[in-house]
Formats: sequence, C-alpha cells, structure tokens
Amino acid sequence: MSQIPVNEEEKRYYYRIDRESVEFLHRKYNRLGRWVIADLVRRSAYRYPDKPALIYKDQVYTYLDLERKTNQVANALLSLGLQKYDRVAILAHNTDHHVLTWLGTAKAGGIYLAVNYLLKGKDIAYCINHSESKVFIVEDTLWPEVEGVLGEMTGVRTFIWSDRGKGEPAPAGWLSFEDWYRQADDTEPDVELDIHDPVQMVYTSGTEALPKAVVLTNQSLISQYTGCIIDGEYKPEDVCVNALPIFHCAQRDVFLTPCFMVGATNILLFQADPAAMLEAVEKHRATMLFCPPTVWIGLMRHPGSEKYDLSSLHKCYYGASIMPVEVLKELLNRIPGARFYNYYGQTELAPYHTILRPEEHQEKIGAAGKGGLNMETRLEDEDRRPVGPGTPGEICGRGPHVMLMYFKDPEKTGEAFAGGWFHSGDMGVADEEGYITVVDRKKDMVKTGGENVSSREVEEVVYCEPRVAEVAVVGLPHEKWIEAVTAFVVPKPGAEVSEAEIIALCRDRLAGFKVPKGVIVLDELPKTPTGKILKRDLRQLYGGYYRGPGR
Repeated sequence: MSQIPVNEEEKRYYYRIDRESVEFLHRKYNRLGRWVIADLVRRSAYRYPDKPALIYKDQVYTYLDLERKTNQVANALLSLGLQKYDRVAILAHNTDHHVLTWLGTAKAGGIYLAVNYLLKGKDIAYCINHSESKVFIVEDTLWPEVEGVLGEMTGVRTFIWSDRGKGEPAPAGWLSFEDWYRQADDTEPDVELDIHDPVQMVYTSGTEALPKAVVLTNQSLISQYTGCIIDGEYKPEDVCVNALPIFHCAQRDVFLTPCFMVGATNILLFQADPAAMLEAVEKHRATMLFCPPTVWIGLMRHPGSEKYDLSSLHKCYYGASIMPVEVLKELLNRIPGARFYNYYGQTELAPYHTILRPEEHQEKIGAAGKGGLNMETRLEDEDRRPVGPGTPGEICGRGPHVMLMYFKDPEKTGEAFAGGWFHSGDMGVADEEGYITVVDRKKDMVKTGGENVSSREVEEVVYCEPRVAEVAVVGLPHEKWIEAVTAFVVPKPGAEVSEAEIIALCRDRLAGFKVPKGVIVLDELPKTPTGKILKRDLRQLYGGYYRGPGR
C-alpha cells in the first residue's frame, strides 16, 4: 500500500490530544465516520439493493432506486445554486415526490421544511417567509391555497410544481418536478455534511397563536431513529403503512425514515382514509401501523372494518395525543395478535421522548411509559425543582434528541431550555417505578372555583359511556366559577346521548367540582391533520356559552 503524504505543518496534530488536534482530525477525516440522514438510504441499499423500500400507488422503489433518485434530487437542488443550510419548502400530501424532496434535501446539505397542507394562504406565506425558504415545491391539488399569496414570498428563488395530486401541468414560470430532477446526475453529491448540521425545520402545529420554528439536526434525528428502532422493535422484514401526513414529525420521523434506516418496506398512502388504510394492511400484509387515538377510533368505527384481514399486524403504535383507556382496551380485543406501543413526545424532541412497551400495557395501561433509549426524563414544579412520585409536575427531558433552537426566537428557546432540561408544557405524574402518566397540557388544566381539574380525568370517565365516540373537556369562562368544566361529546354513529346522562355518569365517579357544568353534543371535534383535538378552537368558538340564556 502506497504511503499517503502528510503535510509537515499538520504532523503536530498527531502527537497530542487536545481540542485543536481533535477538531483538526475530525474535519480532515469527517467523511469516513460521518453519521447523517444523507447516508441512511445508501447504507440500506448496500444491504438490500433490490428490496422494496417505498411503495406509492403502483410505483415500487427498491433501495437502489431510492438511493439514485434522491441523489438526482440533491444534484438538481445544487444545480439551482442551493447553499449549505438553505431551506427547501414543500407543500404536499404523502407522495413519492415528497419523500424524494426530504431525502434529497438532506443529501444536498439543505434544510427541509414541510408545510402543513391544511394551512391557508397567509399562514403558508408566514412559514415560507419566516423560514427564509429559497425553494418552494407545491403539489397541484394545493395550488388554490397559495395562488393568491405567491407575490408575498419574495425570498423564494425557484418554484417547483409537483403533479402528483391531479396530474395537472405546471404554471408558466414553474419547473416541473419530474422534468427537473430526472435530468440530474444520480451519483452521490460531493457535499461536506456533519452530524451537528441542521437538516430539518418543523413548524409546531399552532395550537398556540403563531407556530414556532423548530430546528433539528442530524444528531437529533438519528439518535431518535435509533431509539425508535430498538424501543419500537423495528426489523428489516417489517412492512409499515404510512397514512398520517408526513409533513408532521410523528409519521415521518418515528416511522417512515427509521424504517428506511433499518431496511424495512414503507407503504405510502396519499392521505389517512380509513378504507385505504385497512385495504393497505390487508393487501401488503403490513406488520406495522401507527395512528393517533382519534384515527384508531375512526378505523374501528369504519363501516365494514371487520371484513378486513388485519392478522398480519404484529405491532400497533399510538401517540400524538392521549389514548383513552377504554379505547385502548377495545383495540386490544379487536387485534389480539398485535403488540401495542405508546410513543409520547414533542416536535422539539425529534419527536419521541418516552415509550410504553407492549409487556407494560397490562399493569401500566394509560401511562406514557419511561424515557426512551437515548432520553432522560424528570418532572418539575413551577420553581424548576424535581418532584417525587405521585406529585404532578411538568414533564422535562434531555438527551441527543433535543432540537437546536426555535428559529428567530431566543427568548422562547431559553425558556424551553431553562436549567438544562427541555420543558414540554405537559403535566404528568410518575409512580414509584418511574412510569409517567400524562395528566394534561399546562394550559388545558381547568381552574374552576379555586380547584384544578385535569381534563383527561373527566374525559376518561365520559369514555366509559359506550355510546360516546369522542370527548374533549375544556374550561370555558363562567361568571361564578371563573372557568367551568365543559364536555364536548361526539356520539357514535346512530347513537344519541344527552347532557343529563353524561353529567349523571360523572357525578357517580368524580368529585363534585370535577363534574361538567355543561355538555355540548357535536357531530365532530376540530382536529389537526395528525388527529390532535384543537381545544383552543373549542374555547374560542364557545367562549360565550355560559353567558347565554339559562346558563
């Protein structure tokens, strides 16, 4: 083997171990040991070149296909003049173009930003402008949402059209995604990448006023993926149905991308349609399925759901919001061969924080579990002091999953990281063994007549009524009680339930101050695309409820 010459000036770094020499050697040989999102598909292609990596409609991408096509997207982005850390935004449903954009942006050294496709024009423009995105990819079906605000996006240099919704041609001045990327070279781009590089920007779902821009690094995500694979027991032979929006971190970063990392097969559905999800599980003999609680409820209530063969499902996952215990019990009975896992976390933690494993469901049903493989967890009081078992506190975490920052918001970043822990805003209680149960969001605790009421505790009681499909409990303004405990109830199809029946049920099982002062029956509850119930919307829409006649 021929000897590689070493610069005389550099030789000194090999004779000592200090910060300067470590940093020099890390830079010089970074490519040998790098661990970044850009490498995940290539490494799976090395192990499983001909194995299906992604199935979207009738299109099957092997791992070798996916590696080459994501290289093409990366090189196409670089040909546009994309610089390190430039933001590439996409507004799209779950499509192959969307997956190629995510992985291709990572290979090009850019920062991927998926915009919530349920946002309206001005909110989309806010995300594009606030993030300073240079490239904006839009799916044809979502064109009406942005057509009127494109003129406001003055920082965007290139607009790209994805025809995966309706197959419509690109407007004048736009690049066609297919034509644009297919002309590029399919070899790996020569870009210096590092585990500490930011690679993703995610806008929080906006249950507060303006969404915050969470910046995640390769380290945040890969450490989280590793935890998912081990804690969630992902295997190369798994087949995962991805139906929830991949613009959201739960589907994309807890399931889709970790499955690429381990070499499993991802089935990608355009959107979360119950019939399509059930059909996909049966057709592809899927072994893995993730749904938030509201979507699991929708699958069980879907007409004819019992006719589908779900016996291939070995692993069922839930998260994104609190799973009612009664609903979970029903699921365990409906899919008896499956193992159930509860992921709990936040966007800022890339996103999973704790997990309740299948073997823990018997004794700890309803709990969020313990900190994941790479995470530490504790509960704090309002003075940032840790609290013991049985005492409610704010759920805090630390570990390599944690975000880099909230973009352009040093105050909120500092507040979230106070004391060296990330503060979730969720309230929880730990038992003697350290298992955490999520009690509520801080802002969802109802303060009525001087007493604190957990909305979840009331919701669990209401779910015991078999005619109830969904319930959300919030505090509404009240002259006497300041906030009045109020239950919003959605009956199961064909069923009816009255205010008096719900109040009577709660009186039997709850302390008097926890019993709802009112019950409002609705056809549906407002939700985010990932199934989180928007209690903020309920508080806004029904803020004057107790000022009405007879209330």
